[in-house]
Amino acid sequence: MGQYCIQLINPNTCQSMTENMASAARSVAAPDTRILAVSPDSGVNSIEGHFDEAIAAVGVLQQVNAGLRQRVDGHIIACFGDPGLLAARELASGPVIGIAEAAMHLATMVATRFTIVTTLPRTVVIARHLLQQYGFSGHCAAIRTIDLPVLALEQDSPLPGEKIRQQCIEAMKYDNSGAIVLGCGGMAGLASELTRELGIPVIDGVTAAVKMLESLLSLGLTTSKHGDLAYPVPKPVTGIFSQLNPAG
Repeated sequence: MGQYCIQLINPNTCQSMTENMASAARSVAAPDTRILAVSPDSGVNSIEGHFDEAIAAVGVLQQVNAGLRQRVDGHIIACFGDPGLLAARELASGPVIGIAEAAMHLATMVATRFTIVTTLPRTVVIARHLLQQYGFSGHCAAIRTIDLPVLALEQDSPLPGEKIRQQCIEAMKYDNSGAIVLGCGGMAGLASELTRELGIPVIDGVTAAVKMLESLLSLGLTTSKHGDLAYPVPKPVTGIFSQLNPAG
């Protein structure tokens, strides 16, 4: 096993997306970092709204708990809505990073303004809520959509990639943005090619989260257990949620 074992959690049940994100993560991970890519056994096969996120958050916590038993060093929530992020930080002993959080942070380090390019228009409000929560509303010039469902990214078609590329070009032209944030885990793997072609930073949250998590681990930093992110108050968790009983 490598120096670090990072658990990459795809909160939806689409296995091909899990594999694609794992490939992107491994392409940037340090040689001695192991990427353990997982997804829940039950839930939704794509996350495109508040209802989907609520279901996905439970699956995230189940996977975090499983990761604790496997003694992983840290966790990545690989959905741009960052479902269950703060709850996962309560549960986990190592650092937990959401891909939207990671991408937004890095964008502010390389540009004063960035544009998010995401999937369906209905997800724009979720991205806006995250911008407000993370304090980046003033840095985001626009949120653009390709108006295609998440699972279209898994199809063998050039259409999603071309739509993403076109929205990136329009962001450069009309938004005056210095960077692009790709607003879906299913877009993992596109950032490097778009960066080379367009000549501006295009940031994918999966790869960004891997490098940020490696940095935290190398510095010996983890989630603070002083205050609201302390471990959950001990109490029985029963019924369909019994798998969420904190790992010992």
